[in-house]
Amino acid sequence: MATTFRAPPGATGAPAAEPDLGELAARLRLAITRTARRLRQEAGTDLSPSQTAALATIDARGPLTPSELASLERVQRPTATRIVARLEEQGLVERAADPTDGRSFVVGATAQGRALIRRLRTRKNAYLARRLRGLGSEEVATLARAAEILEALQDGERG
Repeated sequence: MATTFRAPPGATGAPAAEPDLGELAARLRLAITRTARRLRQEAGTDLSPSQTAALATIDARGPLTPSELASLERVQRPTATRIVARLEEQGLVERAADPTDGRSFVVGATAQGRALIRRLRTRKNAYLARRLRGLGSEEVATLARAAEILEALQDGERG
C-alpha cells in the first residue's frame, strides 16, 4: 500500500514518512473484520455474531436487564429482548425477577451458556495461537503492542 510523504511545517531536509490515516483505517477495518469472521468460523457455533456477543457480555457482566444489555451491545432494547429470547430458548441464559424493579427481569448465563462461551473462546484462542507460532519474535512483539493500542482505542483512551 502506498505511503504518502509529507514534511512537517517548517521542516527542512528529507521528508518524514506519514501514513495516510484514511487508508490505514480502511486496511485495519478490513483486517479486523476478516480476522473476526475467521475466528467466528473457527468457533464452530450456530449462534449468530450478535447472540455470541450478547452471551459473552451476559457471562462477563450479568445478570443484566435487557436495557443494560442493549446499552452495552449498542443495540435497541427490542433487539436485545429478541436476542435474550433466542438464547433462553437454547438454554444458554435464564431470566430472574429484577431485585430493584418487580416489573422487569434480569438475565444471567446458565451453566450451559458459560460452558459454551469458554469453549468458543478456547477454540478461537487456540486457532490464533497456532497462527502466531509461525511468526518471528519481532512480529509477535509488534502484534502485542498493536493489541495494546487497539484495546486503548476500544476503551476510549485515545483519539
